Amino acid sequence: MELPLETLLFLQDSVLLKLEHCLLLIPSLEDQLNQESWLLLKMLMLIRPFSLVLNWKLFYMIQIAVGFLEQWKLMENEVVAAIGPQSSGIAHVISHVVNELHVPLLSFGATDPTLSSLQYPYFVRTTQNDYFQMYAIADIVDYYRWREVIAIFVDDDNGRNGISVLGDALSKKRAKISYKAALSPGATESDIGDLLNGVNLMESRVFIIHVNPDSGLVIFSIAKKLGMMTSGYVWIATDWLPSTLDSMETVDSNTLSLLQGVVALRHHTPDTNLKKSFFSRLKNMKGMETSSFNSYALYAYDAVWLAAYALDTFIKEGGNISFSSDPKLLDTKGSMLHLSSLRVFEGGPLFLPTIFRMNFTGLSGQIQFDAEKNLVHPSYDILNIGDAGSRRIGYWSNYSGLSVLSPENLYKKPPNTSTSNQKLFSVVWPGETTATPRGWVFPNNGRQLRIAVPHRISYLEFVSKDKNPPGVRGYCIDVFEAAINLLPYPVPRRYILYGDGNRNPNYNQLVNDVALNIYDATVGDITIVPNRTRILDFTQPFMESGLVVVVPVKEIKSSPWSFLKPFTAQMWCVTGAFFLFVGIVVWILEHRHNPEFRGSPKKQLMTIFWFTFSTMFFSHRENTVSGLGRFVLIIWLFVVLIINSSYTASLTSILTVQQLSSQIEGIDSLISGTQPIGIQDGSFARRYLIDELNIQPSRIVTLRDPKAYIDALMRGPSGGGVMAIVDELPYIELFMSSTNCKFRTVGQEFTKSGWGFAFQRDSPLAVDMSTAILQLSENGDLQKIHDKWLLKHDCTAKVDDVDSNELSLNSFWGLFLICGIACLLALIAFSVRVFCQYMKFIPVSEDIDQENPPGIPGIKPSRSFKDLIDFVDTREKEIKQILREKSKKRRRNQSLDDQFSPPT
Repeated sequence: MELPLETLLFLQDSVLLKLEHCLLLIPSLEDQLNQESWLLLKMLMLIRPFSLVLNWKLFYMIQIAVGFLEQWKLMENEVVAAIGPQSSGIAHVISHVVNELHVPLLSFGATDPTLSSLQYPYFVRTTQNDYFQMYAIADIVDYYRWREVIAIFVDDDNGRNGISVLGDALSKKRAKISYKAALSPGATESDIGDLLNGVNLMESRVFIIHVNPDSGLVIFSIAKKLGMMTSGYVWIATDWLPSTLDSMETVDSNTLSLLQGVVALRHHTPDTNLKKSFFSRLKNMKGMETSSFNSYALYAYDAVWLAAYALDTFIKEGGNISFSSDPKLLDTKGSMLHLSSLRVFEGGPLFLPTIFRMNFTGLSGQIQFDAEKNLVHPSYDILNIGDAGSRRIGYWSNYSGLSVLSPENLYKKPPNTSTSNQKLFSVVWPGETTATPRGWVFPNNGRQLRIAVPHRISYLEFVSKDKNPPGVRGYCIDVFEAAINLLPYPVPRRYILYGDGNRNPNYNQLVNDVALNIYDATVGDITIVPNRTRILDFTQPFMESGLVVVVPVKEIKSSPWSFLKPFTAQMWCVTGAFFLFVGIVVWILEHRHNPEFRGSPKKQLMTIFWFTFSTMFFSHRENTVSGLGRFVLIIWLFVVLIINSSYTASLTSILTVQQLSSQIEGIDSLISGTQPIGIQDGSFARRYLIDELNIQPSRIVTLRDPKAYIDALMRGPSGGGVMAIVDELPYIELFMSSTNCKFRTVGQEFTKSGWGFAFQRDSPLAVDMSTAILQLSENGDLQKIHDKWLLKHDCTAKVDDVDSNELSLNSFWGLFLICGIACLLALIAFSVRVFCQYMKFIPVSEDIDQENPPGIPGIKPSRSFKDLIDFVDTREKEIKQILREKSKKRRRNQSLDDQFSPPT
């Protein structure tokens, strides 16, 4: 039967329609809704726009149209709501139609993320949006620390849009889709086999399967034949796989064996009493052929009740169900479709908000819409399929991410999507292993890792050409090989020298060549700087580095007053004052006891000065006999010991450092000057000095090797050389060591960086190598490799200011405080003792004066200050003799009183 072209009508803006026999017939709701006297829902015929491009498709479209014409009369009915379709692609087209007819389209199967309420106002999604499913997969990928995945999907609207969202979700986790493997709808087994063979040659071993149920199991069947369902592979399937398995009456063991180790997502539907009651009633119904339902069947059931609840509410609120004709839908001459019979639902603009206001609990959970017209609380079960069936290993929800607790329990707690809160049970991966797959391998095409190595002409200790395999040698090569040996898998590699061998290569160009996929990685003295990290991934630094300034040094004569520089002026003054103070204290404490501290005033003054300063050399000849004097002297000698030791050390440091001089004190001196600056050929220092420090390019001189360094520094600016050299610290340490420390660094490192191995962006090998480098550092192997190649004479001493070696009072005030307190305590104890003796001495002096005893002519019975001074000046021995005489007299007088006293 031939049909005229006008049968394939243009609907709005001349869009050619593809008429499909995909009418979704909804079972009658009379049995369920008669009790509430609700209106039955009518069904809208589904049509899909199709652009006529290939002529051979016209015949196929005409054949579909023949079957469609017999059912077109159903479109003439007045419709207030449509339920369906099951396909996202068809939903895109139907949404245009229902928008014109103002008929809400309740879809329980269209999960395409691009079906938004902004573009299609009358589209109502009564299932979960694939947007959330893709973010759940991204969280799973991030949980196991995979960085690249391969997406296998059907090349239709739903497949493409879902994978696009997955790519966005992964990018937020610093992961990516390394390859998008698209299958055409209805692909043959040969096409699927070719596609799987292609992706099996790639690096990633994490496959995301987002296909239709009709071809999904075929993919796994072919993958098993190709050996892709074994250990090391990761397969993550979207909700199509659990939906397929749940729809089967029984899942045979062959299918489960085929899917062993697959991780899949299924819509989470809470186990409520309502759900249990429904399945119980369904099981008891007679004539029911199928008792297995997937989540989409539950969403379809809830969609019918959503329409019924909304329509009932709409009528109770006074809504009017009326229809009108659309002047845009006109029948063309000879048309058999009767488009003019389609009616516009005038109450649609009011009925649609009523639907979005509904809030009830259905079989699939809470039926309520958020601000973006999606169902609230999107969540998924995460399943691990094995030989015994599916095992739930956790849940995902946009409320708390991955969890082993059901979402219903998490909703009672504050949301927490932190990394530490993400948890899943253990997974049995393909190959029946519980060890988490690495997620990537080297491409299975026999190609070795291409490693570029700088072909240097200087500082060959770090990296250089070698005649023996592998063709290169040096510190960097040994570190790389040691790290490679720690990896749990082999790394086929080939070293390629980069550069002509006549001069050091340009490292920035080397890094760019790796980024352009000319090389897979570069190993050597590659500095980690910001502009390089933007295009490559670096490992953990295996050597610390930073730019320093190197200058020549020359000996100068020491100053004749250098011996004064160990102490500051304040320190000298306080030290001298304490020498005198301690001398006076010791003289006071020893004067009454020690004959060496008595004599004429001139002699005693000389004794004080001599004793004080002789303690500096521990050569004092006067002995101390009093306990307090010895106590003070011990404290003071300890202070003198510390001061002498510090003075000696400081003077030694000053005399040593003072032999080095330079006009440059650091990078600031170079920036402010105009003298030429030397840098190493090929170093990033040139760009840093120009771009970051704003130094004129004309001042920068490129030097070839260490011999050129020495020549330029020795000649200086006046002889055509340079004032200083700016280079990285590892090079400078070798340079100074090889020149017997004739050159020194000044100032501090003005950049902080390190050397690392560079790989192409997002290379998983960079992460594993970083871990290996940390292991080398912890077990000491990194230091052993360093000592093997770089252990040289230490020339790390820098030219510092002499003032920095001066010792101030701040370093010794604690000692002086202790000494001062000891002196004060000794003086207080001495004063108390003298005062007590003096109080006893006064009456003794009066008695002795009456008898005028010989041998003590200088004491008079008076209490004047002068007498007190005279008493203090009196020798201790004489005072004790007077007190003994008084004691004897008192005992004698007491005896006479006892003899002549009358008896009582």
